[in-house]
Parts: sequence; C-alpha cells; structure tokens
Amino acid sequence: MSEPLVLVSQEGAVRTFTLNRPAALNSFTGEMHEALASALDAAAADTAVRCVVITGAGRGFCAGQDLSDPAVSVEPGSASKDLGAVIERHWRPLAQRLRSMPVPTVAAVNGVAAGAGANLALNCDLVVAARTASFIQAFAKIGLVPDTGGTWLLPHLVGRARALGLALLGDKLPAEEAARIGLIWQCVDDAALAETVAALAARLAAMPTRALVATRAAIDAAAGSSMDEALALETRWQRTLGRAHDYLEGVAAFGAKRPPVFTDRDATVRGPDDEGAAH
Repeated sequence: MSEPLVLVSQEGAVRTFTLNRPAALNSFTGEMHEALASALDAAAADTAVRCVVITGAGRGFCAGQDLSDPAVSVEPGSASKDLGAVIERHWRPLAQRLRSMPVPTVAAVNGVAAGAGANLALNCDLVVAARTASFIQAFAKIGLVPDTGGTWLLPHLVGRARALGLALLGDKLPAEEAARIGLIWQCVDDAALAETVAALAARLAAMPTRALVATRAAIDAAAGSSMDEALALETRWQRTLGRAHDYLEGVAAFGAKRPPVFTDRDATVRGPDDEGAAH
C-alpha cells in the first residue's frame, strides 16, 4: 500500500499534519488536497484538538501546485486548462479553511516553501521556520499572480513595497530575512525546529482557545476597518467572551494565584454576538 499523502499524529491536544510527498517537495495533487481538507475538517470538529501544526516530510515544506498533475498540466499544442477551476476547487477553500479553523494553527517550515506552498504557510496563525528554509513567491516565473491569499497576505504582513518586490521578482527569501521583515513569526536553528514548534503548540493548546480564535478574527477584520469600527468589534467580542467560562476561570485563577484550566473550544468559528457556543 502507498503511504498516506498526509500523515496525522497527535500529542496531547496538538494535532500535526505532515504533507507526505517528499520526492515532489510535497507539491499538491488533487488527491493530496482532498486528504488535507478532510484532515483539517476532522480536526475542526474534534473538540479534543486545541492546536494544529502543519509541516512537510523530507527536505521541503511545500512547493505549491504539482504542475504535472492532470488538472493543470499542459502538453505542447494541447488546449489550455482552466486554472481558475483548480483555485476554486482546492486552493481557495484551503486558505478559507485555515483562516476559519476554530483552533490556532502553526506552520513548521522545514525547507523550501514556494508558490502556493509559501502562502499555505502564511495562512497559518504563526509560522516558525528552520534557518535553512526559504520562501519563494514563484508565480511570476510561470506567468501567474500570487494565489492562496497571497495578494492579501503579503501587503498586510510586510507592506506594499516588499509585497511587490517578493511577488514581481520571485526571489528566494531566506527564513532569517523573512522573520526580520515580519513575514513570519520566528526563525530557529534547524535542529531546534521540532522542539520549538512542539513547545509553542503545547503552549497555545493550553491557552483560552476561543479567545485566541477571536483575536485572529478581530485582527483580520481590523485590517479593513476604521478605528471606530475596530473599537466597536472589540466591544462586542469582550461582551461575548466576558460571559464565557474561560474569562471567569482566568480571573478566578489569577485571584487564587494558580494556573488556569481553560476549556472553551467551539467546533466552528462563532461571531462575537453568538450565544450558546458549544465548548
């Protein structure tokens, strides 16, 4: 039997997905998309999962779309393929799934992250990369624009000037420089990547999950809001979260000088005005 295209493991409340096409630098086929989508949906529905980690097998994180996949491959003289259909079927839903996960997400980038593979990582809440890893917006090299949310992510993370430089030139960006300019959260020595990510994910899993997800939602919403709109959204979130178990537990633990035990965790992302959340 062939190896699964996505390996799934769990340590405590942390579920790790390892993209598993190392010979192809973990580039995506339709089957691999389906495997990861199913795995992410299962993690979202499982309230025992409080953090998700995505990494790659072998020497690369992900090289994006496998250009030999029948959905996109083009032979000389043959009719062109509808790349938009591939985006609509796979890459757009993947970006939306990651941005709507009801738990924090961490990308552990262990090698090259190119094209949609780079933006797959950037859609995670936190990105930790090995020092020898790199990020490449390779789209212009084959006559395309950044996808998987790249056109939104890049300027929001590093500003318009750097976003254009990365997207137009398609140069390799070393992980250390990616961390310096704010594209990713952290760059660590290769030997420390697994330990660093495991500690970070365990820390996130022990934190108030619903509040972390609300923080992501509020920050993303603020990117297209006025200050007054952001203040109003903060008010609504605090009203909702202030009624929840984790806030009451956090205050009680602070007063008792003991570690808090947070348990709130929705099966789906809920808005700040939703009541009766499932925990």
